[in-house]
Amino acid sequence: MPIFKTPFNGYSVRFSPFYESRLAVATAQNFGILGNGRIHVLDLPPTGGAVVESTAFDTADAVYDVSWSESHDSLLVAAVGDGSVKIYDTALPPPSNPIRSFHEHAREVHSADYNPTRRDSFLTASWDDTVKLWTMDRPASIRTFKEHAYCVYQAIWNPKHGDVFASASGDCTLRIWDVREPGSTMIIPAHDFEILSCDWNKYDDCILATSSVDKTIKVWDVRNYRVPVAVLNGHGYAVRKVKFSPHRRNLMASCSYDMTVCLWDFMVEDALVGRHDHHTEFAVGIDMSVLVEGLMASTGWDELVYIWQQGMDPRAS
Repeated sequence: MPIFKTPFNGYSVRFSPFYESRLAVATAQNFGILGNGRIHVLDLPPTGGAVVESTAFDTADAVYDVSWSESHDSLLVAAVGDGSVKIYDTALPPPSNPIRSFHEHAREVHSADYNPTRRDSFLTASWDDTVKLWTMDRPASIRTFKEHAYCVYQAIWNPKHGDVFASASGDCTLRIWDVREPGSTMIIPAHDFEILSCDWNKYDDCILATSSVDKTIKVWDVRNYRVPVAVLNGHGYAVRKVKFSPHRRNLMASCSYDMTVCLWDFMVEDALVGRHDHHTEFAVGIDMSVLVEGLMASTGWDELVYIWQQGMDPRAS
C-alpha cells in the first residue's frame, strides 16, 4: 500500500469525509520542539502508483493536528504550536492561505475536531488547560471550557449528539461536556497517569475509550463509569492515540511510543487482534476512513505516512 515521505516529523493524519482517496497530514520540524510545520494534502492513486501531494501549507510553528470540515469539502482546521488555530482552503493556492487565523489559546493547540452532527462548529484543545468552541464565521471563539488542571490533549465530539463532547487531559481525568450546560456533566478519573487521547464509539454513543501514559487503553460506559468495560494491555510505552472504527462497533486502532499500531476488539478476551511495527520512530497519528471500510493510515516521527487496508502489511507494495 502507499507510503509518503514527509520532510518533517508526522503528528496527525485524517481522511477526508468527502473524498475516499484524500487525506491530510500534520507535521512538525525537530519533533515539534522547535521550528516550522507543514500540512500535506495527499491523494491516493486509483490503482497502485505513488501518493500524490495535491497541495501543502507551511506554518511558522509545529502543526499538531488537523481536522476536515464536515460542511465544506476543501476546508481544514489546523492546531498550531504557537497557540493559533488556522483555517485552510485546499481549493486555493498556498499564498492565499490560511483564510483565517484565530489567536486565543495561550499555549500550544494540540487537537482540533469538527462537529460531525451539526457540521457548523469545531473544538480545539490546548496545553493552556482549556477547550474552545468555534464556528467558521465568527472572529472569536463562542465559549471556553476551563476545568482541567493540566494540558488538554484531545477534545472530541460525540458522533450522535451535536452538543456533547469529551476531553482528555494530563490531569488524569476524562470529562464529558454539554455545551448547553455551565460546566462539565461528568468527570471520570480514568487513569493514574496522563490521558493522551479519547474517542467515542461510532455505534454506541455511551461508549468511549481513553489511552494513557500508563500504556493502557480503557473502554468506558458513561451510564456506569465506576469500572471500565475493558482494559486493553499490549503496548510497551505510552499510547498516543486511540480511534474507534467507523464501520465495526467493537474494533479500534491505537498507536504508541513503542512504534507500533495495534488493532483491538474490546469485546473479546484476547482483545489484541493485530499489531503492525512498520514505524521506526514514535507512532503518533492514526485514522480509519469513514468512506472505505478497512482503509487505515498512520504517521510518526520517522517522517513516514503509511496507508493500508486492514489485514494487510502496511509495508507491502
